[in-house]
Amino acid sequence: MYESIITVTGLTVELGGNPVLTGTRLAVAAGEIVAVVGPNGSGKSTLLRCLAGLQPAGEGTIEVFGAAPSDEGPFWRRVALLADEPAWYPGLTAREHLELMSAVHTGPSRLTVEDALDVFDLRSRADAPPLNLSTGQRQRLALAATLLRPSDLLLLDEPERGLDAAFRERLAGLLDAYAAEGGTVVMATHDPLLAAHGRQVSPATGGVPA
Repeated sequence: MYESIITVTGLTVELGGNPVLTGTRLAVAAGEIVAVVGPNGSGKSTLLRCLAGLQPAGEGTIEVFGAAPSDEGPFWRRVALLADEPAWYPGLTAREHLELMSAVHTGPSRLTVEDALDVFDLRSRADAPPLNLSTGQRQRLALAATLLRPSDLLLLDEPERGLDAAFRERLAGLLDAYAAEGGTVVMATHDPLLAAHGRQVSPATGGVPA
């Protein structure tokens, strides 16, 4: 049985021959929010991709739920990732994207589609395709799709992108509620408000507190 949701030891990653992560270590417990902070190029996104099993480690070990992360169904039934903007289906509306997300994932959803439209201020644009939405609206739709589906771990890469200050505060509250229900959050962020809601670590200092 694992003691932590996430355990990273001695993680080293090079991209194009350049070191991005060197000796990074991290331990994350269930119900914890961890904010990965640091300047651009410090390895925040790379660390999240490693946790998601999308970037192989050069050296070191990574365990998520007691095993190495893998790009397979059992892993993704417990892990939800928000990284780059999704590739939207051009023929579907915002509501239909959320309905699709709800339909393809088994288990109880944290929100209904209709609740998600309200929580993420998308009700008035529910019947518009994502490419007709503003940048902030598309980010809220991506967040809604991520939080709608069942998960035990959220991996969020700069979830604040395109959001105004008021909605960043709302997002902080949503992540607090997720953690209070036993979920775990690891997010790379530049936003001080979001970072203040979690334990702050920096990959540039080996994963120790920032």
